[in-house]
Amino acid sequence: MHQRQLGPFKVSAIGLGCMNMSMGYGKADADESVRLLNECLDAGYGFLDTASMYGMGHNEKLIGANLSHRRDEYVLASKCGIVKDGKGGTKFDGSPQCIQQTCEESLRNLQTDVIDLYYLHRLDPEVPIEESVGALSDLVDQGKIKTIGLSEMCEETTRRAHAVHPITAMQSEYSLWTRTPERRILTVCAELDIAFVPFSPLGRSFLTGVTLDSTQIEKGDLRGSIGLPRFTPENFNRNLELLKPYADIAEQQNCSMAQLALAWILARENQSMIPIPGTKDVNHMHENAGAGDIVLDDAVVQLLDDLVNEDTVYGRRYTDALMDSTDSERD
Repeated sequence: MHQRQLGPFKVSAIGLGCMNMSMGYGKADADESVRLLNECLDAGYGFLDTASMYGMGHNEKLIGANLSHRRDEYVLASKCGIVKDGKGGTKFDGSPQCIQQTCEESLRNLQTDVIDLYYLHRLDPEVPIEESVGALSDLVDQGKIKTIGLSEMCEETTRRAHAVHPITAMQSEYSLWTRTPERRILTVCAELDIAFVPFSPLGRSFLTGVTLDSTQIEKGDLRGSIGLPRFTPENFNRNLELLKPYADIAEQQNCSMAQLALAWILARENQSMIPIPGTKDVNHMHENAGAGDIVLDDAVVQLLDDLVNEDTVYGRRYTDALMDSTDSERD
């Protein structure tokens, strides 16, 4: 697979988001997950993304148990800052004590001595970003992490964080139908030499064309369980109208719809973009890897820009409550 620069690391142009194997989109098959993790390295993936809250440790343990013997074959990213709240839910906690404790637990779960890229998963509104990044900087000094990342942060927060310690990567949702980063943060990342890591680059599978009926969404799938507006029956059926012309473009480019969505990201001007599509399906993992070989010309990129964007999509990306709690939405 082609490679791109992520701070001091050379990584595959497409990384693997590992969350789906532990939570989020229905139950995963354990044997399939083990096979997927090993085959992804064989296929050229060199960047794996997890977090302490993915299955509350399950995802990190899955990676540690099955890939610790191949640790030198991939750059490893994990995250801290989202913890259990004691009521069955989660809360943001960016306190230095929590960050230190979570990192030590993650190292044990991942069966590794060091995490290459460690993100603050979300901004804790009760803790100044300077304190959280200061704690992450201490972990660098301790040799427990190599570099620091942020997830879903706005311009102001990013600049304040970068003033405390250089930020290596920013992870935020970005795809044809979620353009929030284009408001400000992409420009800031380019200015400060921060790599940008899009999560949900396939529009939570919508852009793959696999889910053509909102009633197909499994019980426990976050698209339904937390009421994502774009997946309500009314909005979903309206958004489906975009897929026919989108599928036609994919056919013209001799690629799948999923590959087209990833190729659009890889074609963006910011060449430090490394999308991390998530999957729990081995075949989808291999399909996504093929997007790295697809080169879209400017006319096709513009055609896609005009077809699928936040003005043509029905519904916001999150519920009002989630939008209000997400720092990146302040831009």
